[in-house]
Amino acid sequence: MNQQKLKAQFVVCVKNEGYAASLELRKIYQVTADVRAAQHQLVRVIDESGEDYLYPADHFVTIKLPQAVEEVFALAA
Repeated sequence: MNQQKLKAQFVVCVKNEGYAASLELRKIYQVTADVRAAQHQLVRVIDESGEDYLYPADHFVTIKLPQAVEEVFALAA
């Protein structure tokens, strides 16, 4: 498996309409790949409990973090 597939992906929440109790605006979330969810314009986000949930993809923008920051997030998981 190549390293790109193993690399964590992150998004920032830009909209939380309908999910105000679950999503914090401007917060960075880690996502897991889910092809079926993506086909339905959804993204699988990992929250503070370590559980993943599906949310509308338009609530997030994919971001590229510096390697050092990705490593810190990986240690917290």
